[in-house]
Amino acid sequence: MTAEQMADEGGDPGRIPPARPLDSTDRAILRILRTDGRASIRAVAERVHVSRANAYARINRLVEDGVIRGFSARVNHERAGQAASAYITLKIVQNSWRTVREQLQALPGATHIALVSGDFDVLLLVHTPDNQALRELVLTRIQAIPEVLSTRTLLVFEETDLGPRPDRPAEIA
Repeated sequence: MTAEQMADEGGDPGRIPPARPLDSTDRAILRILRTDGRASIRAVAERVHVSRANAYARINRLVEDGVIRGFSARVNHERAGQAASAYITLKIVQNSWRTVREQLQALPGATHIALVSGDFDVLLLVHTPDNQALRELVLTRIQAIPEVLSTRTLLVFEETDLGPRPDRPAEIA
């Protein structure tokens, strides 16, 4: 449905329509692309036993439906000059999530932000060149956000990427 059609029907033109149900071929395509986002259409088509046109159309539909949010590289942060990593927990003022999220997204090295339940409100993953940069990020940038009530920094000593693996066939995406 085009933006014009949605507008004519009273829908929000910026809203993504609900995703259509995934079949086994869609799930197989997602597993392949999660393992190798650079896989060619031809390779994907051959592995799921469909034509290239069918594979191309399915991938486009998965992107349009918002099932596939994008394609990216998995980075070794230490080798990329980001040797210090930390999870930072934040307690924030009630109902300030959107404001805080916008400010956290602008931070250098922020790679994952989640609104969570429990003893704190936000979980933030950051990668910085060193501990000094991490200290500055926490003490001068994050704690300066008026809606942030408190922080706790959990230094990461070692990371293991648990990306999709062939030995986990039940994994959908």
